[in-house]
Amino acid sequence: MEPFIRLATEADASACQAIYAPIVRESATSFEIDPPTVAEMAQRITKTLTRWPWLVCEQSAEVVGYAYASPHRERAAYQWAVDVSVYVHDQRRGQGIGRALYTALFAALRAQGYYHVLAGIALPNPGSVALHEAMGLVPLGVYRQVGYKLGAWHDVGWWQGALQPLPAHPQPPLALATLQQHATWDALGLR
Repeated sequence: MEPFIRLATEADASACQAIYAPIVRESATSFEIDPPTVAEMAQRITKTLTRWPWLVCEQSAEVVGYAYASPHRERAAYQWAVDVSVYVHDQRRGQGIGRALYTALFAALRAQGYYHVLAGIALPNPGSVALHEAMGLVPLGVYRQVGYKLGAWHDVGWWQGALQPLPAHPQPPLALATLQQHATWDALGLR
């Protein structure tokens, strides 16, 4: 079956947690030490959806990946930039799921009025670097040995991508709930 991308709900917390927990436990990809519980993942989804998209990719009625946006920084002048993250089930990587999720996420963020996406990638992670660069993000720099996990110090590289041309006087980005009331939302094909 073809993958289907939609807006996440709290009911997706268990599937998202199942994808994310092994990444937390077994790799330095995430700098979390302990995986969140299903209840914590549900809270994260709910909190994110108050302002930004959290998307899941379903294939054969199974959630195989997810992507979401979050604020880049809290100060007002940063409001047009978001951090983005994507996680794909370990047995489904390399099948275009990450690209499909980011394509849908970036379209929603453009419709909301965002202009820049940024991604922090724990290094080395050639798969993630390749995905982000394929999506048009370019490397900015590296925080050297900034995180300690699994008995070693790890670098984090930062990548940035432009979602759309910069206007002289941008309007504040729309909250996700506001965008869902516009005709633009229907054109995105997300439910």
